[in-house]
Amino acid sequence: MNIKIEDVLAALKKKEDEKQKNTVLWVLAIVGAVAAVAGIAFAVYHFFAPDYLEDFEEDFDDDFDDYFEDEEE
Repeated sequence: MNIKIEDVLAALKKKEDEKQKNTVLWVLAIVGAVAAVAGIAFAVYHFFAPDYLEDFEEDFDDDFDDYFEDEEE
């Protein structure tokens, strides 16, 4: 009789441990999915966003070249 009770208690404990593992697994899966969606959103934004710095650098280079051309004369 004692052995059967211990077996039932061990089975219940094992089932409870599996529930906790499943919960942790689900939480990690959700966090991973959110991170993946955020990464994809950032990549799409970065791909389609215009590069304003490139235009600024071109304007700056033109002004810089003009300055040195004036000194040479």
